[in-house]
Amino acid sequence: MSVNRLLLLLLFLPFAGLAQTTTISGKVTNAVSLTGLGKVSVFLSNSSFGTETSDDGTFRLAGVKPGQYTIVASSVGFQQYVEQVLVGNDAINLNIILKPKINQLRGVVISTEADFKKNLELFKKQFIGEGENAKKCEIVNPHVMNMIYHSRKLEMEAWSSDFLVIENKALGYRVKFLVDTFSSSGISDVTEWQGQIVFEELPGSEAQKKAWKLKRADTYYGSARHFYRSLYRGSLTQDGFLMYRLYREINPNRPNEVVIEQKIKQFVQLHQRDSALFWQEKGRMSRYYHENLIRQPLEPYQVFSNTDAPGIFALHFPDCLYVIYTKRREETDFRDLYRPLDMENFETSIITLREPYALFDMNGVVFRGVPLNEGTWSKSRIDDLLPFNYDPKDE
Repeated sequence: MSVNRLLLLLLFLPFAGLAQTTTISGKVTNAVSLTGLGKVSVFLSNSSFGTETSDDGTFRLAGVKPGQYTIVASSVGFQQYVEQVLVGNDAINLNIILKPKINQLRGVVISTEADFKKNLELFKKQFIGEGENAKKCEIVNPHVMNMIYHSRKLEMEAWSSDFLVIENKALGYRVKFLVDTFSSSGISDVTEWQGQIVFEELPGSEAQKKAWKLKRADTYYGSARHFYRSLYRGSLTQDGFLMYRLYREINPNRPNEVVIEQKIKQFVQLHQRDSALFWQEKGRMSRYYHENLIRQPLEPYQVFSNTDAPGIFALHFPDCLYVIYTKRREETDFRDLYRPLDMENFETSIITLREPYALFDMNGVVFRGVPLNEGTWSKSRIDDLLPFNYDPKDE
């Protein structure tokens, strides 16, 4: 799809007709025997829609909202099936063929129990988070994780051999992950992961369910997903969002992160205190300079447009997008987040596009050209993760 076609429609169009739900059904077949496969996990990744196939291989997912989804079929001994589906109002029927798994590309990492526990704590910190919700998250089966820590590069990589199960007792979800890749850099402070996720409701009393409902709404409001939904719905102002354009340049006086870390480690080992302090000061320098916030609020049409695919939107803007959520104050001090002295301390995030444009759907999910988030949204980890189909209005 070309950029020109993506940006063809610049007017807001009503999508009321897409607000219904539909059904995804089909059959999972063994590629060798051509017979239906039972007990296969079929789910829409990052959602609460999931099921197992019946003995004849058939499945049905009902009540699916319009949007861009990834459907996954997974069974022991077979290659994982993954396909992108664009859901509208019409029912979808799929014939899924699973091929036997021939090669195991990655084996199991052997480590001492002490190393495993040390790596697991680092993984939990970077993957689950450190917020209030994280304190109520429990990994049920940690030993499905394979983790390697590269001390010289201050990097961790990890993947799972099966579903990693996390019970989030703050939000009331049992979250099951197939972690394909995970990486976390202590130098750049960037954490990235890829994989497939399905949510299940935790059982609880009426009082617990009420508390979960309130906590889910509190987690959702002001989030990136809330912002993207408000953007295409034209409700930014009433939902508490402001958008500005931020211009900035990379600070040429600040050395590369890798160099800084190497120098600090080198001079600490040599007990050369002054040199170590010098490089620590370099590390405290801002990554950016010549920052200029243009305090003229942006209109939605200046940053996004409809595409020729109903319910799919293109995000496009120059420099950086500075997003303020005026209904909550920020409690974290972000070193590199530019904030004018006369600006109130509201939650603030900076969006930087890594590609000319990004695509997001009606669920507020960016599924192509995922941008870099700094500030408030950069704190979000698994402890704050809600299903793509979650909407506080539904509860």
